Amino acid sequence: MTTYITRRAMLVGAGAIVANTSFPLPAIASSKWFQGTASDNGFAYRRTNFSVIKPHWRRQMVKYLSPESPGTVVIDTRNHFLYWVWENSTALRYGVGVGREGFKWYGRAQIRRKSLWPRWVPPPEMRKRQPDLPKMVEGGAANNPLGPRALYLHYDSGQDIGYRLHGTLEPWSIGNDVSSGCIRMFPEDVIDLYQRCPVGTRVSVLEHLGAGQQG
Repeated sequence: MTTYITRRAMLVGAGAIVANTSFPLPAIASSKWFQGTASDNGFAYRRTNFSVIKPHWRRQMVKYLSPESPGTVVIDTRNHFLYWVWENSTALRYGVGVGREGFKWYGRAQIRRKSLWPRWVPPPEMRKRQPDLPKMVEGGAANNPLGPRALYLHYDSGQDIGYRLHGTLEPWSIGNDVSSGCIRMFPEDVIDLYQRCPVGTRVSVLEHLGAGQQG
């Protein structure tokens, strides 16, 4: 099932407020993915070990032809890339994790709210699927799957779609269809994007690279 951003999609999105469908693996099982910690606004997060990340998932400036204006976010769900459109047919490209089958969605939105170290509240639908999930995890907690930042997507009318761009505790999930509809990013990348995107930033979510072409 594919979800498009419509009024119906908002109802679907209400059950998909977070992207994670499982808690991260124990640190001992995933230690190769991390390289120490970094401090940010009074909290600490595990730094991504980019030496084990495939080069094409790393943040980089690329040639990108798009009809979208500079400053727009374009998400290519098929190829697992997020583009922050820049000038002169270029874009800053980030590797991302996207919705798994049954939770994919496409369309246009705006970033209407931004949060530093967001609190995670699993929706009732998710807690039914995973009864062991907590009712709430405070922002900055080591087991908060949203990571250091969240950017909230809304319709032009202002209604919350229910999907976010946010960090992840699972760097191995970048480049895969893994979430409940939200867009996952490396912690370092969502911090970077947060700084670049003011409230009101336009977002276009594509099924494929149709609106642009990488050179």
